[in-house]
Amino acid sequence: MSYNVGVATAPATRTEQVYDLLRSDLLNGFLHPGQKLKMVELTERFGVSQSVIREALTRLTEQGLLIATPQRGFRVRDLSIEDIAELTETRIQVESLALRLAVQRGDLQWETGILAAHHRLDRTPVTRDDGTVSEDWSIQHRDFHQALLTGCSNRRLESVANSLRDSAELYRRWYWVLTDDHQRDLAREHRQLKDLALARDADRAIAVLTEHIDRAPSMLITYAVSTAWTT
Repeated sequence: MSYNVGVATAPATRTEQVYDLLRSDLLNGFLHPGQKLKMVELTERFGVSQSVIREALTRLTEQGLLIATPQRGFRVRDLSIEDIAELTETRIQVESLALRLAVQRGDLQWETGILAAHHRLDRTPVTRDDGTVSEDWSIQHRDFHQALLTGCSNRRLESVANSLRDSAELYRRWYWVLTDDHQRDLAREHRQLKDLALARDADRAIAVLTEHIDRAPSMLITYAVSTAWTT
């Protein structure tokens, strides 16, 4: 990974670029759980002021990717088994409820949205040439899961589900980088979710969704326990 990264001259643009690059490092496993981020090293790497670095780190902290500690600076979020388990349990409960309501209430527009989102997801490669998760795929993956739940016609419920899914993004990326589960047939899982939702089979759709949500955190917890890399 290169540490000589040129960024634009406008302060807002510099902050945005530093934020994007650090977020990519976090999500692709270049920065490890619990790793401290040193301000001097980052200013040298990006060739910007500490205020630009601090603003980018603060944004990442607001998203739950970093932890800020008074007098000690910023560090990568820990790989916490308790947090993974609680987040996963909550996601399953919330998304299951939203999906059941979507199956009951969804109209033709909802069905069309699922088909379109699934088509885009299915046509987007999961990984890039270097083996890291494609940002394009992550966007299409998010959009597909949002399309599944949109039919619930409850914006507050959708908002909670989307927020929880965003909170799980770092764990999903760590799962991809740290565990050996790359033979997983994600395309089949998404196809099943699409087909069962459109068939209005709420019980089976929720069963598939539950397994789909739970697989990555379960694998990550197994990894954390086996390596003692956890809090």
